[in-house]
Amino acid sequence: MVKLQIAQDVEADELLSSDPFALLVGMLLDQQYPMEHAFRGPAKIASRLGTIDPKVIAAQEPEQFADLASTPPAIHRYGRAMAGRVQQLAQVVVDEYDGDAARIWTTAGDTKELLKRLKALPGYGDQKARIFAALLAKQLDVQPDGWREAIGPYAEQGSFRSVADVVDGESLQKVRDFKKQAKAAAKAAAAK
Repeated sequence: MVKLQIAQDVEADELLSSDPFALLVGMLLDQQYPMEHAFRGPAKIASRLGTIDPKVIAAQEPEQFADLASTPPAIHRYGRAMAGRVQQLAQVVVDEYDGDAARIWTTAGDTKELLKRLKALPGYGDQKARIFAALLAKQLDVQPDGWREAIGPYAEQGSFRSVADVVDGESLQKVRDFKKQAKAAAKAAAAK
């Protein structure tokens, strides 16, 4: 089994490495929140609920699940709102993939189909889908034909653009630096 080191926390990273739904949830939470904290969210859910099983999560009473997700330390800066997204994601995995999140990528015929499936998930847009597909390819060896071309810059070897490139504390810092530079460049371009 591949040992992911995205959350920079042994327990959280073990869950991300062993549970495909936990990895999907971590990626969902990776927005407007520090990356490593977002990827610790699934472990917080599992420790409070006793599981990260999408069937159990989808069946939770929404208000109670929102309470669970927003109790400090919350799963996200916007814990209550993200609790709803996590439940929506769980429901899609239950309804369309029989509760097995890995089927999203293990049964996709090619990268185009994989990206289409990822973009159809709640909270996943085009960029998040490409980043997640790059994470699958670079760290979990899920490399359907044409993956580099379909994913684009996130597939570049030796790059430090996204969570797909985080393998330790040093690479996490390089990704942070890249994102900071990209934001500064975008801000400068908008000011012209």
